[in-house]
Amino acid sequence: MAYDLIIKGGMVYDGNGGEGYIADVAVKDGVIAEIGTITESADRVIDADGAIVTPGFLDLHTHYDGQVSWDPDLQPSVNHGVTTAVMGSCGVGFAPAKPTDHTKLVRLMEGVEDIPGAALAEGLKWNWESFPDYLNAIDFPHTIDFAAQVVHDPIRVYVMGDRAVSGEPATAEDIAKMRDLTREALEAGAVGFSTGRSDVHRSADGEWTPASEAGRDELMGIAEAFKGLDHGVLQVVNDFDLERGDPTAFDREFDLLEDFASASGGHPFSLSLMQRDFAPKQWKDIIARAEGAKEKGINMRMQVAPRGIGVINGLQCTFHPFIGFPSYQKISHLPLDERVKIMKDPEFKKQILSEKSGKVAGDGTAIPPLADILLAQIDFISCKMFKLGENPDYEQPVGQSIYKMAEAEGVKPLEKIYDILLEKDGQEFIYFPIYNYTDLNFNAVYTMMNHPQAIMGLSDGGAHVGTVCDASFPTYLLAHWARDRQGDQIPLARAVQMLSADIADYVGFHDRGRIAVGQKANINVIDHKNLRLFAPHMVKDLPAGGQRLLQAAKGYLATIVGGVPVVINDALTGERPGRLVRLGQAA
Repeated sequence: MAYDLIIKGGMVYDGNGGEGYIADVAVKDGVIAEIGTITESADRVIDADGAIVTPGFLDLHTHYDGQVSWDPDLQPSVNHGVTTAVMGSCGVGFAPAKPTDHTKLVRLMEGVEDIPGAALAEGLKWNWESFPDYLNAIDFPHTIDFAAQVVHDPIRVYVMGDRAVSGEPATAEDIAKMRDLTREALEAGAVGFSTGRSDVHRSADGEWTPASEAGRDELMGIAEAFKGLDHGVLQVVNDFDLERGDPTAFDREFDLLEDFASASGGHPFSLSLMQRDFAPKQWKDIIARAEGAKEKGINMRMQVAPRGIGVINGLQCTFHPFIGFPSYQKISHLPLDERVKIMKDPEFKKQILSEKSGKVAGDGTAIPPLADILLAQIDFISCKMFKLGENPDYEQPVGQSIYKMAEAEGVKPLEKIYDILLEKDGQEFIYFPIYNYTDLNFNAVYTMMNHPQAIMGLSDGGAHVGTVCDASFPTYLLAHWARDRQGDQIPLARAVQMLSADIADYVGFHDRGRIAVGQKANINVIDHKNLRLFAPHMVKDLPAGGQRLLQAAKGYLATIVGGVPVVINDALTGERPGRLVRLGQAA
């Protein structure tokens, strides 16, 4: 028997969590056909000697909802071993959508997920209205497979119009319509439903998100759409009203989430888990409540990240500490090289350092209100700001912080930030982890990742394109946690399982997530010993000239989707075997 592809002699980590073993893997018609010592011929052979062979990775939490409609490559996820991306997170998206709602939904995505509105306005074709129409519109060849959740904000706007952000509760008739739309989407193949209840999520016009105003009856009513279906997950992002300063809000919100999850009839549910500086112990409270929910029979999981979640500061980025200074605002419209030339003038530097920042959030910007709070405390928070460098280190000790650099040079932290931002002709980045670095290490992250109810997520692939590039999480988990970290590590077999079988099982992707006969041939071949991340870099390849951060990796000898290599030696091959994955009857 001749095979289409054979991967020869690699160390196979099959996704089940067991130790690796040397074997060949053969592929026929897009499916893993044989594992072992294979003597038959193949149209193509990949030499995996010295490399590891893993299932293709799954990313549970992305925001490619707009990008997927115009971009078949789906970078940066494809560059980091992801072969199936789940989008439609946090309640924001673009379907269903009436023609009169297009601008509102673009402004929501721009504000919540920092995706340029001009890029969305030009890139989105809007050749859909219903969610099933949307799925049909995006179901064309891509580099990798992708799946969509139906999202709360567009559904609420579609049903309630302007009332969706008026503070007015949904009526029984509204709720029934939202439930029907959710059911319609799930029956068309949507893999779940997501909603957002975060205070820091606002539209680009500063408005609350529609979903954040939903009450218990609405959430439970929508969740009833899942009853009788054998597929579908629920996802929520919630900061438990911390910004509003209500000490009773946490338990009240968590009670609501339990009711929401229970109303689905037992479908899997996940919420975000991070350590927040402004509530450093809340993550432990979330874990305690999640454990309690499990004891009640609620299938509740917590999405965790393998590193800090924050912002990359740079003169090319959406945000940096001088963005609100009067002198900078006068030159902010200029090309980068001209801004750098002006900022290197000692008199300009002296002037800007004598100024105070104005308000930067709101007023039609995509910058969240938290930015103004951070700017007011820049000297204090500089102890958590780090120069990222060419070999990005996301877990640096405080001794390498901007604060300590400034102290050693006898200057104010703001002046040191200014100087660093001008390095490399204005292309240097400063990293500020807002979440998961409260203790100036990742010990809390280690605890979160190892909790039995944890599941890997929160990469936000396709979102926050001017401030983060966390789609590189898989590479970081394998290189830092499974190889380089000083102190507690994650065994390589377990890290692979976290990126593959764990997520496949949670979502209900029964045809992928493992190296096993009969599974879809979504596979990675990785030079784990030499796997590394490069510094993020800015590119201008979005519609309307929009820019975004990408992050390259080295060590992906091959990433294979349906038996077809889409990456060879870290470079895209141009092949596009990836398609929309539908679940349920539509599959």
